[in-house]
Amino acid sequence: MLASFGALLVLVGIAAIMRAADGPAGGSSGSAAGAPTDGTGATPGSSGAAAPGSSAGAGPSGAGVTASPGVPDGATILVGAGDIGRCDSTADDDTAALVERLPGIVFTLGDNTYDHGTLDEFARCFGPSWGRFKDRIALPVPGNHDYDTGSAAGYREYFAAAAVPDGTTWRAEEVGPWHVVVLDSNCGAVDGGCGPDSPQVRWLRADLAASHARCTLALFHHPRFSSGEHGSDEAVGPFWDALHEAGAEIVVNGHEHSYERFDPQDPAGTRDDARGIQELIAGTGGADLRGFRDPVANSRVRASVSHGVISLALQASSWTWTFTSIDGMFTDTGTGTCHD
Repeated sequence: MLASFGALLVLVGIAAIMRAADGPAGGSSGSAAGAPTDGTGATPGSSGAAAPGSSAGAGPSGAGVTASPGVPDGATILVGAGDIGRCDSTADDDTAALVERLPGIVFTLGDNTYDHGTLDEFARCFGPSWGRFKDRIALPVPGNHDYDTGSAAGYREYFAAAAVPDGTTWRAEEVGPWHVVVLDSNCGAVDGGCGPDSPQVRWLRADLAASHARCTLALFHHPRFSSGEHGSDEAVGPFWDALHEAGAEIVVNGHEHSYERFDPQDPAGTRDDARGIQELIAGTGGADLRGFRDPVANSRVRASVSHGVISLALQASSWTWTFTSIDGMFTDTGTGTCHD
């Protein structure tokens, strides 16, 4: 379908929530900057330091401000977020306006509309915001709120073939030079669950084995590793097992109403600069933002400071990510190289 396609840093009146550790030896590198307001309370384990080698200048309240890099020539662009449509908020309208100004194929990361994922909520709460560019949403992902309506019926009907092109809520697409896998992490609701011998994971292993792409990206709702309020989800461990074994590069999730970036890791959560998967969480599409628990291992940047979206510029052997906030006060950006 898409062949071409803990410590808290408190600033005066604002709080920036981010963590920097030593950069990976040869996998990916990034920098976070900005001084947006948090409004979510204390977040243990934060440090305001910039990543080694990044350029962090003095911002409005002493935090660094770094411009996002330009889009590489010939890159295929994906842009999106999770946890989006609300009728009682305008934050989803703000992120929608941001997406409309950005190029690329649009993905979602689940919990597309609140509170129960009904078709009526999709029409009233998602439609006026992100629904304005529904024709660009080629990679929707189901979340737990989408399953509050039996079998995610509203999600299935609203997104139609984009959601279930082969009759299942998991699928794979060739997006430019990359292999992109969409998975259904609602393990208690999906047929067969998410275990190693489940239909979905058996399909995933076969799909990855058949792929000839050098670079692989996976999109699903629940993060395997998270410092957010929900925490790490062991149920999606078999996804990580299969993806790591196949040499996948990136996993992007929602569910947590915040932004978090991890250094490359193996399925056990051990830093793996040679073959690890970089996880990005961006449940910042419109739902109320939430804070963090104590940081889990390898959490490099955490921000619950502003709604926003993440862009991925995919090239034949590398990628660039950029998180952009709606107020322009926070950004996280960097590059990575695909595994050999």
